[in-house]
Amino acid sequence: MATTREVDVVVVGGGSTGENVADYAHRGGLEVVLVESGLVGGECSYYACMPSKALLRPGQAVAAARRVDGAAQAVTGTLDPAAVLRRRTTFTHDWDDSSQVAWAEGAGLELVRGSGRISGERQVTVALPDGGEQVLAARHGVVVATGSEPARPPVDGLDTARYWTTRDATSAQEVPGRLVVLGAGVAGSELAQAYARLGAEVTLLARSRVLGSFPEPVAGLVGAGLAVAGVDVRTGVGAVGVERPDGPDGEVRVRLDDGSTLTADELLVATGRRPRTAGLGLTTLGIADGEALEVDDSGRVLAVAGGWLYAAGDVTGRAPLTHQGKYAGRVVGDALAARAAGHLPGPAEPWSRYASTADHVAVPQVVFTDPQVAQVGLRADQARDRGRPVRTVHQDLGQIAGASLLADDYAGWAELVVDDERDVVLGATFVGQGVSELLHAATIAVVGQVPLARLWHAVPAYPTTSEVWLRLLETDRSR
Repeated sequence: MATTREVDVVVVGGGSTGENVADYAHRGGLEVVLVESGLVGGECSYYACMPSKALLRPGQAVAAARRVDGAAQAVTGTLDPAAVLRRRTTFTHDWDDSSQVAWAEGAGLELVRGSGRISGERQVTVALPDGGEQVLAARHGVVVATGSEPARPPVDGLDTARYWTTRDATSAQEVPGRLVVLGAGVAGSELAQAYARLGAEVTLLARSRVLGSFPEPVAGLVGAGLAVAGVDVRTGVGAVGVERPDGPDGEVRVRLDDGSTLTADELLVATGRRPRTAGLGLTTLGIADGEALEVDDSGRVLAVAGGWLYAAGDVTGRAPLTHQGKYAGRVVGDALAARAAGHLPGPAEPWSRYASTADHVAVPQVVFTDPQVAQVGLRADQARDRGRPVRTVHQDLGQIAGASLLADDYAGWAELVVDDERDVVLGATFVGQGVSELLHAATIAVVGQVPLARLWHAVPAYPTTSEVWLRLLETDRSR
């Protein structure tokens, strides 16, 4: 029979979000146990952010060189797929988490290997690898940080035909000859381009358009970049059926809703993700499997009375990005420690260290396609839906001197969303080579609510792509 052990905080999920919760709670003086059944460090370290960007980078480096006359003549070969995959594997440490475990232990955290489930108020039962169980009772709080999992679309045959998820695509040991990618969102677009540049014949299927949640100019420029990389982009079509008639290792046939059929070696399904809440015992608290855990800004789950259950990261559905999960993890860890010490008796103040306020107004995101997309804050339609009167300002990035030095015939676009009443930036979008490095300045402008009159005095160095800020402000002033 399992015995019960009492600790201050139990964190279920040892990915980057859970690590940050545990670290910050421990820094605040609490005894923390981290429960993880898989690799400590989670999805980003082994199957998402790091390996996917490692797959993308070599192709981007070669393409960037080919856009500069004089350098282009030096690029005479093609990518070495085996070398790219080897380099990718170094970033995952060959899917070995020993360095992450060493970090956790060095930070004063206790790791329990196993699958945790909520088994009572402030209680987690862990199914251990040896078949036994350990019960952990939390004095101050239980935190769910289990991330998200791929959502399977309702396509006939997917439940029986083998297909790739993003995990399979980022950990593959060889490049398939032909690849069909279902879903043209962030993951689908990135991986389609990566594999096309590695030599695969790639077809990307989009029910509407590429990167449908971004402004139309973004879709056009990224779609063109995918086509240049060799991706066959098909918009306005979807899959209705999948089969592997010759068995799991045979060809995959994908039937489309336009009546055509595609044949490939692999099918990557990248149609979104859902919170990973199944099997966590949350149904006993009235929360359905797959349902996001709605939280307040300090991370407390709103559906559970008593304030003992917290959640952070993708599992909340708020801002499913690694950096936002880590941000929320830091907030939750600090809030738990503050409440345990009696320093946070009520709700957390916005923009304090105990509130993830940025989730509502200043979430930065980069799409690492070529061209890149960088966005933060509210789009114009989102701002108007919130009752804000806004104006938009646009700039052709190809007219910026610093951008023209980066690449011959540089193609790019920028947009600011400006609050008409307060004259502050509510959102920004950039698309073009290397625009990810423009994003943090925009994030600071949004979070700091810096008036445009003050932004005039943030003088961009010349010649850099950051000069786009001056051109946007000039365009806005001349209206």
